[in-house]
Amino acid sequence: MASEESSLRALESLMTEFFHSCTTNERKREIEELLNNFAQQSGAWRHCLFFLSNTRNEYVMMYSLTVFENLVNKMWIGVASQDKMEIRSCLPKLLLAQHKLVPFFIRNKLCKVIVDIGRQDWPMFYHDFFTNTLQLIQSPSLASLGLVMLKTTSEELACPREDLSVARKDELRKLLLEQVPTVLGLLTGILETYWDKHSVIASTPPPSPTSGESVELLGSLFQGSQYSKLLCQPMAALDNESQQLCCLVLECLAHLFSWIPLSTSITPTLLASIFHFARFGCDFRTKAKPGSFISSNCCSNGQLNPGTMPPASNGGGRNGQQSEGNKMDRARLGVYAMTCVNELVSKNCVPVDFEEYLLRMFQQTFFLLQRLTRENNAHTVKSRLQELDESYLEKFTDFLRLFVSVHLRRIESNPQFPVVEFLGLLFKYTFNQPTREGYFACLDIWSVFLDFLTTKIKSRLADRESVLNRYKDALVLLLREVLNRIQFRYNQAQLEELDDETLDDDQQTEWQRYLRQSLEVVSKVMELLPSHAFSTLFPVLQDNLDVYLGLRQFIVTTSTSRRLNISAENDCRRLHCSLRDLSSVLQAVGRLAEHFIGEVFAARFNDALAMVERLVEVTCYGSQTSLYDMETAVPSVLKPDLTDVHAQALAALQAYSHWLAQFYSEVHTQNQSQFINLVTSAVDASSPLITAKVPEKLLLSACHLMVSITSTVRPVFLVTLPAVQNIFNLITAETRTRRLPQEAHMLVCRALSNMLLLPWPNLPENEQQWQTRSNNHASLLAALTRDYMGIRGTVNITPQQPDLDNSQYPFAFFYTLLFFQPALKSVFSTPVKAVIHQALPVLRDIVDSISGESTKSRQICYQSLQESVQASLSVFPVFIQQPDVTDEMLAFFLTLFQALRVQMGVAFTGQIIHTFLSMFTREQLTASILQEGSAGCRVVQKFLKILQVVVQEPGQAFKPFLPNILSLCMEQVYPVVAERSSPDVKAELFELLYQILHQNWRYFFKTSVLTTVQRGAAEDTMDNEAQFTAAMQAFGQSFLQPDIHIFKQNVSYLESLNSKHKLYHRKLFRTSMLFHFINVLLQVLLHKSHDLLQEEITLAIYNMASVDFDAFYSAFMPEFLNGCQGVDSGQRVVLARNFKLERDLPSFTQSVHRLVNDLRYYRLCNSSLPTGTIKL
Repeated sequence: MASEESSLRALESLMTEFFHSCTTNERKREIEELLNNFAQQSGAWRHCLFFLSNTRNEYVMMYSLTVFENLVNKMWIGVASQDKMEIRSCLPKLLLAQHKLVPFFIRNKLCKVIVDIGRQDWPMFYHDFFTNTLQLIQSPSLASLGLVMLKTTSEELACPREDLSVARKDELRKLLLEQVPTVLGLLTGILETYWDKHSVIASTPPPSPTSGESVELLGSLFQGSQYSKLLCQPMAALDNESQQLCCLVLECLAHLFSWIPLSTSITPTLLASIFHFARFGCDFRTKAKPGSFISSNCCSNGQLNPGTMPPASNGGGRNGQQSEGNKMDRARLGVYAMTCVNELVSKNCVPVDFEEYLLRMFQQTFFLLQRLTRENNAHTVKSRLQELDESYLEKFTDFLRLFVSVHLRRIESNPQFPVVEFLGLLFKYTFNQPTREGYFACLDIWSVFLDFLTTKIKSRLADRESVLNRYKDALVLLLREVLNRIQFRYNQAQLEELDDETLDDDQQTEWQRYLRQSLEVVSKVMELLPSHAFSTLFPVLQDNLDVYLGLRQFIVTTSTSRRLNISAENDCRRLHCSLRDLSSVLQAVGRLAEHFIGEVFAARFNDALAMVERLVEVTCYGSQTSLYDMETAVPSVLKPDLTDVHAQALAALQAYSHWLAQFYSEVHTQNQSQFINLVTSAVDASSPLITAKVPEKLLLSACHLMVSITSTVRPVFLVTLPAVQNIFNLITAETRTRRLPQEAHMLVCRALSNMLLLPWPNLPENEQQWQTRSNNHASLLAALTRDYMGIRGTVNITPQQPDLDNSQYPFAFFYTLLFFQPALKSVFSTPVKAVIHQALPVLRDIVDSISGESTKSRQICYQSLQESVQASLSVFPVFIQQPDVTDEMLAFFLTLFQALRVQMGVAFTGQIIHTFLSMFTREQLTASILQEGSAGCRVVQKFLKILQVVVQEPGQAFKPFLPNILSLCMEQVYPVVAERSSPDVKAELFELLYQILHQNWRYFFKTSVLTTVQRGAAEDTMDNEAQFTAAMQAFGQSFLQPDIHIFKQNVSYLESLNSKHKLYHRKLFRTSMLFHFINVLLQVLLHKSHDLLQEEITLAIYNMASVDFDAFYSAFMPEFLNGCQGVDSGQRVVLARNFKLERDLPSFTQSVHRLVNDLRYYRLCNSSLPTGTIKL
């Protein structure tokens, strides 16, 4: 005894020293080593048992419990039976004796150790484990301790970690499920008992003038419900201890509901009890102070954390402290009750016999929703919601989201569920949310509902109108209210709080996010009620336009300036709000455009025409008055507003380009004057804005409108318009000093190119005027590339030796560089680089924009580009050491290969590939790849992308390049990236390898898939076997590395090759690679390094094994198990026996998961056995 006392004092001293702020790290390491050595001693647990019984030092207690925890979870198999029995006996006694004396975290840790023992030994060796827990719950003085034990049991046994075998996991779940009815009955009894006990003594309030409405709002929802009266009873006045206990019960239920299936064990009485307590959250007096509610502070501890209580003040402070704590506990009751409800509602699989309970649950929850949204003389709905605990509101919103997304489809048609009345309550709940995030969450719920409704209508076109009529009133209200919420006229106070400057992670400001989410809902309502949406929006647009168009009268022009003569502060504020509203409404108008085209074009023509005419009017007005360039009283506010309105009007008009295109096709044989006027006015509105002097936001909107008109509408007369001629002159006469910003310049060039390249609709081929358009396009590109073409004449360093050996080309190039060093200084100068960076993106954009167009368009485009392409190829070697320029050039060539390779022809394409292959030496590639994320790395990526396009080309034209491309991949690029992360280059390299194999399968296998199936894989005839093997080894090696994206990509590539070419069935793969791949994939599962890809990996293993199941089970599995380290022969036999000889995917998947789990479990057990343990 004296020895143990001295050991305890020494340990207390060590632990205190370890956690002292003055202790050095070196001393801490020494103490840690001492403690670890002590814990590893045989019988250390006996000392720890003494320490726990005789110390008040929290550090010593925690250390002692950690020793027990390690013993139970890692060394339990090696502990003697007598010692196990003693531990199982002593620890529960210690818990009963000490649970009120020790801190809650020590008590919880001790509970967990006991539960861990039960996880190992119950019921065989610890038969009274669960019975003891139930007895504790039934004992009034120990109920809270029993509930902590129950929750810990649920956490540790229902979903155990991997340190148990699958058989044991299944056994535990089965045992727990057998106890569920008993446990739920006990917990129901506690909730009922405490509610009834305190309801009796609850004071009855005087009748309220609004009490009669309590059951009326939901109409038929509660007719015949025996729980409606119960829910209207006064709430129980629980004392603090009762609240704590009920919190624990609800927390236990929440965890139990997370894993038990829906069944009749969850009785109506239990549901009613839960909803009684959910009412506490609806009590507006229960709001806790911000930040004071932390769920772990109360219920998981079984006691109120003193840290959450405000300090008592002198005098009467104690009552205030109790009142605040009581409010917090009442809020917690509501939060935990709603957590229980949400756990049940989140389950999508609902048995038939539980559907009635589900309906009852929804009835009870919507009674709560009614309470939350009820108004009376004392409180508005919003003020009530503001008083509630934020956590409770979040839980309630979660419930509504789960209900709408998971269960509405199954319960909407139930006559006992009045869905329209529910939507009315949801409407009130949504538009009275006290926080912005709460409002967004409710908008998401409406979005889910609108998606559900849209899907339902599309699947039931016959009764579309009846379905729509049922919901029309709700949708109309929703549309109007959401539109009001984005207008300063109705919602100025809230909108002014939104930040419109700081960008979030999605590159949006608060205002932009608010507007986007609101317009998403508006757009979904538009899809259902387009005509009504128009009749709602158009008057709002008119009202705001009246203000904007009326500004003309306030313009004062002098010889030196133009200004807006509105200076009064109130007038400026009103104008600011009106302009912001107009900008928002214009965005909504743009969303409406898609509902005027297609089959409904004729029916809704007049509405669309009115809208487009109004948009054309406002854009022309904006461009004529140049309000964006006017002096104002508050330039920092009004100038951005005026610019934004003009930009949004152009964007809204752009949204109607598809309607204009359909209008054009409908009237091409009739009087086109109306259409011509609209397009001409739109172009006239855009043209003056295409100048560098205009704010960039407005400039880009004008450019995008021009692009849409030229690419979507394509009117034949467009090129003849004076405004278009002005744009041509502006772009072709541009100098570097008067150049548009790069993005705007690209868009305008694309628009001009589209006018000349894209076929005119409604006209036959012989009226397309291709020759004239071709000449004009060539002139356009000649003007755009004037400076770029001049680079080639700066210096010509192309080697002149016609017989120069290909392999010596780079050296000849660098040799030539020495003689032209002075001239090259001008080539590498910043202005020259700037010309390249300006010209090539424009050319690339033009090519990319016609990549999906007709052959004639691409032919004309290439004819115009031909000189630029050849110039680019000739100067490419000059810039091989300039990665930023090379990156730009390769991006251009990549776009050419993707869009115009047919037009370029085989000979010239081959010349380009030959040049690239000869320029990219191993040294060049290595230097580029090692600079991860740099321009050099991007150069290699684009080079590999170009090769991907080449190897995918059908026919024999580019087959001669395959050996060199494979050689480049496997001998130059792969050795550099194999042992490095280089994720971007690796992704492109493996895609290139995949495309080589997929598109050129017969380069390796002469026999077709059909022949292989008919004659058997034994007759495979292989060519280039070494290169095929090297490629497969590269794929296999990638599975040993940590990059999960490359892993996923390569698994999918192998699966694709097997699906399309029977890769796994090929003789070479089957005989020398198949088992290696299966082994690697199984090892990955065992090491849990790529757990996110379990499904993909298991499917790949199945597909490989299914090539020859007999060989897999008879040869691979015994060999794999014999090679597994860390397991004994008996365990190998068990593993083999449990891997069932199944051939269907679900059973095979289950066997693989069981093998992986049990193998890891055996290794864990064996590694934790004491030294010298004899395994039987």
